[in-house]
Amino acid sequence: MVKMCPMSDLYNQIILLVVSTVANFFSALAGGGAGLLQLPVILFLGLTFSTALATHKVASVALGVGATIRHLKEGSLDRGFAAFILLAGLPGVVVGAMLIIDVPDRVAELALGGLTIGLAVYSFLQKDLGQVNDKKHRDVSGYLIGGLALFFIGVLNGSLTSGTGLFVTLWLVKWFGLDYKRAVAYTLILVGLFWNGTGAITLGILSSIQWDWLPALVLGSLIGGYMGAHISIKKSNHLIKRVFEVITLLAGLKLVFG
Repeated sequence: MVKMCPMSDLYNQIILLVVSTVANFFSALAGGGAGLLQLPVILFLGLTFSTALATHKVASVALGVGATIRHLKEGSLDRGFAAFILLAGLPGVVVGAMLIIDVPDRVAELALGGLTIGLAVYSFLQKDLGQVNDKKHRDVSGYLIGGLALFFIGVLNGSLTSGTGLFVTLWLVKWFGLDYKRAVAYTLILVGLFWNGTGAITLGILSSIQWDWLPALVLGSLIGGYMGAHISIKKSNHLIKRVFEVITLLAGLKLVFG
């Protein structure tokens, strides 16, 4: 637990609120990447990696809440498909959160960073990707392959800091044929709320959480998540695709270069 004087703590709370709002706004717009900005700031303010990650995961749940409030008004999600994403990914999240306590993460971050940059390049080169909702791979083999991939993304989500929501977004677009708007909605609600919630509980049990920093982080996540979700609903798939590519590229570079 980091101990500070009242003025220092107020200064930190203001920084956390601003950073959380900005980070979660762009995350809600792109379908992931809040840790790109939020986690480094938490680390800079003095927490150990495991405590910072657990605190970030708890705050990220509020992103899911803010986005859920906005997206549920649209009523565009398939509950059965949403349940499938949860069942496929949640066991991986628990496994990943348990692994990060004992396993050095730098090699994994480098590999994930390279893959994340590859996602940005791939999306940019595929001009029509995610522009229309065209359901595919909804048979048994399609669900098995899709579910296995979501499980491994869940492992990454539980163990690493940023970029895994972006993987879910692009996988839903590429494999299951969702457009970017729908893919972002599923990612924000299911990954932001349930995957991150599961990871936060697991890390909270195995590590520690900086509870007095959470009010500012949670408020910023709620505000940023709601605003980003609102903009993503109103804007075109083309704009969401471009924002996704920029955030994904930045997340990949951050993972590679630290």
